Amino acid sequence: MNAFEAQRAFEEQLRAHARSAPSAAPMLRRSTIRMILYTELLLLDSIAILLGFYIAACSRDGNWLSLAGVNVGIFLLPITLGTALASGTYSLSCLRYPVSGVKSIFSAFFFSVFIVLLGSYLLTAELPLSRLQLGEGVLLALSLVTICRLGFRWHVRALTRGTLLDELVIVDGVALEVASGAVALDARIINLTPNPRDPQMLHRLGTTVVGFDRVVVACTEEHRAVWALLLKGMNIKGEILVPQFNALGAIGVDSYEGKDTLVVSQGPLNMPNRAKKRALDLLITVPALVALAPLMIVVAILIKLESPGPVFFAQDRVGRGNRLFKILKFRSMRVALCDANGNVSASRDDDRITKVGRIIRKTSIDELPQLLNVLRGDMSVVGPRPHALGSRAANHLFWEIDERYWHRHTLKPGMTGLAQIRGFRGATDRRVDLTNRLQADMEYIDGWDIWRDVTILFKTLRVIVHSNAF
Repeated sequence: MNAFEAQRAFEEQLRAHARSAPSAAPMLRRSTIRMILYTELLLLDSIAILLGFYIAACSRDGNWLSLAGVNVGIFLLPITLGTALASGTYSLSCLRYPVSGVKSIFSAFFFSVFIVLLGSYLLTAELPLSRLQLGEGVLLALSLVTICRLGFRWHVRALTRGTLLDELVIVDGVALEVASGAVALDARIINLTPNPRDPQMLHRLGTTVVGFDRVVVACTEEHRAVWALLLKGMNIKGEILVPQFNALGAIGVDSYEGKDTLVVSQGPLNMPNRAKKRALDLLITVPALVALAPLMIVVAILIKLESPGPVFFAQDRVGRGNRLFKILKFRSMRVALCDANGNVSASRDDDRITKVGRIIRKTSIDELPQLLNVLRGDMSVVGPRPHALGSRAANHLFWEIDERYWHRHTLKPGMTGLAQIRGFRGATDRRVDLTNRLQADMEYIDGWDIWRDVTILFKTLRVIVHSNAF
């Protein structure tokens, strides 16, 4: 079965699942429903806080047209909601455990009250409410937030029918009764025989799990280790269904339909951190494209003048979740000599490279079109550098040297990364050239922080022109 037939088989299984679902059920992904619930919860918290201070102010003054309490609430809201969002208050946990959610919003609210009081003291500015009104407003706001949040759980249960996650069950050679609401796929029908030495299979797997929050694999004992290896490279919560514990590198324990599962993978970034990283990408990419547009136009003209062919060189690279994407670069080689699969790394005296190409490669200008990859979401400005399928070190494909290679793709690939600022770039003539990069990439993923991305960006400026870039 080729990739096209496998994709058609997968789509047919999804359609069959949709036909078997109750007709009254809304055909919305649970991830979409969760976003709706988070938005509703945020609005409820806002209304409760504003209403609490409004009632406290008006009941004391006897003037129900006064907006003094609302004004104080408006001061508090941005700080409260900003702190709550940054701390993950609007998350899966708050929908599952309302009491925990109440504690989280309380912490954010008290922090905002402290900031407002401190600001009014330092600026010697009086609040429009007396201390008694302010105290009553705090108590009323917290009471209303508690009531709304505890009551909100009934709405959550009604809308989600008790299931908050989009679940995919991959069945590989075993019999399993799948829960209603989950999507079940037969690995053999859609050609997902686990093989870490087959990039096309990994691409199909990465494409299959897109949009799901949880992937459970039920397989034979001899396939568990390889499925665990493959799931670790996916940006999802991956689990192996097992009758008893074993050594698969599990990071947690869960259950599915009363049977034990070992959690072997978990996306490295939660929703707030993904939002921060994407915001940083757009904050840098959009102004950079505008500012660099004249330079990119000049480079494009020079490329066309020197040799016939397209301005851009597009090549399959391994991206997040081991899915393939087309990376864009300025073409630096003659069209007839371009290496589509990246089987041969560029060398210092490579006769395939044009005169313009040598300059733009030396100065990293050839990488600028990747800003378009970042804009459309294939890449990030910082992350593990994406490699071509044919990339080799010491005449071995990268994944043949170390199977952990597939784990580096749990994040979006980047235009620059920790390995690059440490000088690990250029040709990979020795095995250590790959292992150094892999070690840096895994260190970056395990210790991701938004400020580390900013630091890497600044340090990249020092290595744009590099002796290993040719």
